[in-house]
Amino acid sequence: MVKFIHTADWQLGMTRHFLAPAAQALYSEARLDSLVEIGRLAREEGCAFVVVSGDVFESNHVHRDVVVRALEALRSFDVPVYLLPGNHDPINAGSVYRSAMFTRNCPEHVVVLESGGAVRAEGTEVDVIGAPWETKQPLEDLVARACSSLEPDERRMRVVVGHGAVDRTSPDPNSPSLIRLQPLESSIRSGCIHYVALGDRHSVTDVGSTGRIWYSGTPVVTDFDEVEPNHVLVVDMDREKIAVERRRIGNWAFVRRSLDVNSLRDVDAAREWLDGVADKRRTVVKLSFVGTLSLADKAALDSTLAHFDDLFAALDYWERHMDLCITPDEGDLSDLGLSGFAAATMQELTRLAVSGGQQTGTAQDALGLLFRLSGAQR
Repeated sequence: MVKFIHTADWQLGMTRHFLAPAAQALYSEARLDSLVEIGRLAREEGCAFVVVSGDVFESNHVHRDVVVRALEALRSFDVPVYLLPGNHDPINAGSVYRSAMFTRNCPEHVVVLESGGAVRAEGTEVDVIGAPWETKQPLEDLVARACSSLEPDERRMRVVVGHGAVDRTSPDPNSPSLIRLQPLESSIRSGCIHYVALGDRHSVTDVGSTGRIWYSGTPVVTDFDEVEPNHVLVVDMDREKIAVERRRIGNWAFVRRSLDVNSLRDVDAAREWLDGVADKRRTVVKLSFVGTLSLADKAALDSTLAHFDDLFAALDYWERHMDLCITPDEGDLSDLGLSGFAAATMQELTRLAVSGGQQTGTAQDALGLLFRLSGAQR
């Protein structure tokens, strides 16, 4: 048996537009910290090596401090680390892997899989075969190309490291770069290859029926629609059997939720839910609201959101799922105590707010602002 770690999509240097500078700094640090955690896990599990299946860096143009700090983290690993260039960081003339800052600082045990040839994993009977991206738009199945000349070998096992979408799950079936699943499964059954470590899909995914083709997902979540991110895979295999275990690495969360709000009680329930979210500094929340609120209740909701906006890494809004109507009631109007021109303006805004026309949203926002500025309370 040989044990190793399969990980992918580190995307070091990634920025998220919805993160304020302080939260972005914390997020960037978490991505670098995940490398240290992977090295610790490899040590504790007695792994022979680590494969990174593409997109180590967010791009070939990341800042030099991202590269230097990443290599410093990799220096602490006790085992070889094999890095595959992916679609974000292809191995071309301007590749980060060929930059002076990378080559000067790269530890000896960190190997870039920049060709399709086999690399012998030190101290094992495993060959690591990479399928690197050389451009951002390859015109063929790079994994198939890397495996095209392989024959069964009774002395060596083979781990193929690839990046990209598999044909059976891709929304673009006509892409020439799709990884074809059927030939891979045939190569596994014939004994040509023994594990396929894939990257690009940020969710942990067991592909096909062999139990030997996996996406590891990303070690730190990057988006709201990822299923089971924040993991790496610990693979323990020989020719006859295999065990693949998920291990959690990341501690960030991206949470998307739609809330029905039609009363102050619903606003209080939203506050309770937000208050119950653990580790707010490392949680990004995207909310949508559906319902109808009075001005007073909308003001209470705005106050709640302003409070939690200061606590979460980010609090954003799922605009295309938002359907919140603000309808002033008699209590709202009497609480404001307006007269004259101000009262007339209030009446006109109220009419527009319930008209369903193009100015409805603007009128509702204006009413809410007017209510908050007046300091009206019930």
